[in-house]
Amino acid sequence: MRGAVLHTSPGELVVENLTVDKPNANEVLISTTHAGLCHSDLHFMDGHWPVMDSMVMGHESAGVVAAVGEDVTYVKPGDHVITCVSMWCGVCRTCLQGKPYLCLDADTMRSGRPTPSLRFEDGRGCTAFAGLGSFAEELLVHERAVVKIRDDMPLDRAALIGCGVTTGLGAVMRTAAVPAGSSVVVIGCGGIGLSAVQGARIVGTTPIIAVDLVASKLEMARTLGATHTVNASEVDPVAAVHEITGGGADYSFEAIGLSATAEQAWAMIGIGGTATVIGMLPMTSKVTIPGGEIILSEKKLQGSLMGGNRFRLDMPKFIDLYLDGRLKLDEMVSATIDITEVNDGYAAMKAGETLRSVIAF
Repeated sequence: MRGAVLHTSPGELVVENLTVDKPNANEVLISTTHAGLCHSDLHFMDGHWPVMDSMVMGHESAGVVAAVGEDVTYVKPGDHVITCVSMWCGVCRTCLQGKPYLCLDADTMRSGRPTPSLRFEDGRGCTAFAGLGSFAEELLVHERAVVKIRDDMPLDRAALIGCGVTTGLGAVMRTAAVPAGSSVVVIGCGGIGLSAVQGARIVGTTPIIAVDLVASKLEMARTLGATHTVNASEVDPVAAVHEITGGGADYSFEAIGLSATAEQAWAMIGIGGTATVIGMLPMTSKVTIPGGEIILSEKKLQGSLMGGNRFRLDMPKFIDLYLDGRLKLDEMVSATIDITEVNDGYAAMKAGETLRSVIAF
């Protein structure tokens, strides 16, 4: 099979011929149909987050179960599934607290095999990013990395739910638990930010303010639910948000991954407001906020990992929202590409030319 491998970081992906093992106990072999290009992979490809060894990248995918290992009862061959990085053990402290996305033992399911499941043609082992490695024609994953979905859901749209959509919707609905009628601002109108905009619309908030530097992305934010847009290349975005909301938003969401925009997210909220950082800040970055405001204004700054998801519960509901017409996914797919075009897809993303490119296998 073919897989897109990152050999060095920073670096581009190389399409290689690989072999994949048959499933062991608790493992599922998936024939990948589609994989979304998520911005999170770029943090590793650009060297902002560390990567060890050669690795098949990608973590946002959908496909059809080809085979299952011993003891797998949740899915069977022929089932349609979405993969997710939020594997869980079910018995650690965070799992038992109802936060499986923070599982303390998830690495056991990512690396529990005695030998690598992926190999190059010369026999060398290859690792799979986040225990998935979605940029490959087949995926061998732990059964707790998949959710079974209804057959009438288009798999190219379902792939988006595997990361970006769940992260954005979940940040609004789960992490921040935004109530109807609140004012919301979202900084960054990529796939995750636009999903947060949609989450705010579905919840019933107003106003919904989208902030970005690219006019076309702001136009798409309007299409997906934003009531106001702010072009940060033309005006001071913090001042603009305060003017629109009359003193600061109730909730803000940073969906880029920069210290400067995380600090703006804090500055955009009013008294008692909550700022949520969704974007992957570089490991060595710092966020500075005025200390007095924490106490005197009771403002809150928090992070959101994969939207605080419980993906086997959440993703089927998101699919229902899409099929009911309340969640818009068609508009978010800018291009469908072949795996050989994956580097071009990421170049277009970095240039701000696309929202989501989807690899079709």
